[in-house]
Amino acid sequence: MEPSVKRTKIINDAADMVPLLQVFNSRLHSQVFDEVSAGWKTKEELDEITGKDTAKSLDALRQGGLVESRWRMPEPGQPPVLEYRTSYSEVRASFQCTMKEMSELIMISFSMDEGLRKLAEDIEAEVEKGNASLINLARVFDKSPMFLKAIAKRSGRIAVKGQRLEIVKERP
Repeated sequence: MEPSVKRTKIINDAADMVPLLQVFNSRLHSQVFDEVSAGWKTKEELDEITGKDTAKSLDALRQGGLVESRWRMPEPGQPPVLEYRTSYSEVRASFQCTMKEMSELIMISFSMDEGLRKLAEDIEAEVEKGNASLINLARVFDKSPMFLKAIAKRSGRIAVKGQRLEIVKERP
């Protein structure tokens, strides 16, 4: 077995905490993370270990930048299959935000409020119309850029690129 990964995820933007908080708020996502921390595993192996479909967990871990993948060499006559392992074994956070912003980030991470999903859809529509600047979007939605970045990080369909937002292309 390969040695475990010894890389540190550095978080300099508080909004980057949203996908991490979401991942580790789920028992299944945490279990999948623990399994891929131990070494390379396929989705099928993870499904067997957990007894559940792990597709959403792998997507959440991928969105949070917590897993990497590679093709496993198949047995003769079998198709190749993707396998996953953790990208990081440690995290270092170095950011500053107001307590109000931190409370918003925590609320966005854990809330089941349909209003947040609707806001993400409205942001997507604005970005598709060409309004991708966080500053302009903050004016349109009367929310802080930090709030909008956190919504984007939560959505999985919106990517933060510096001070702009982009719609994420569908994965094959």
